Amino acid sequence: MNIVCLDLEGVLVPEIWIAFSKASGIPELKRTTRDEPDYDKLMKWRIGILKEHGLGLNEIKKVIETIDPMPGAKEFLDALREETQVLILSDTFTQFATPLMKKLGWPTIFCNTLEVAPDGEVTGYKMRVAQSKLSTVKALQSVGFDTIAAGDSFNDLAMIQASKAGFLFRSTEQIKKDHPELPAFEEYDELLKAIRTAL
Repeated sequence: MNIVCLDLEGVLVPEIWIAFSKASGIPELKRTTRDEPDYDKLMKWRIGILKEHGLGLNEIKKVIETIDPMPGAKEFLDALREETQVLILSDTFTQFATPLMKKLGWPTIFCNTLEVAPDGEVTGYKMRVAQSKLSTVKALQSVGFDTIAAGDSFNDLAMIQASKAGFLFRSTEQIKKDHPELPAFEEYDELLKAIRTAL
């Protein structure tokens, strides 16, 4: 039995931190997992910048409410879910994901959790499990699933490489250059066709 594992940001919805960077006027927050392979380092740095500027979850959530899925993303997801089980594996946080899942028709998502003070200050974060995407793919495989995975960033590579079939979607030129063995697509219809072939 197959299950498709998809990244969220950069694949189905725009990058949340880039949107917040633009809205807040803090260019440093544009840095994402496309730029920084070390997620812990990236998150600690982001939390430090939020603290420095006196910004917290409430401000971020206001920006997230304005974010829509990428054009064609919901249709792609709907078409895929008609044919197979789909699981979104993301390093985002439950507090960020809920309004986006509503706009995508409530697909299943596994992600992490922010630690937030009563006043909305982001004080830390809790990963669901170490190497969450790879760990989840391996767990699914251990209970009889064949995984097919797609993502765009450094933190997607392990789940893509560990799967029966794996694809890059709207990735960076550097990641595509470093991994010429991984098929790379820019359009949803191309990705849908590739996944269908792999099913």
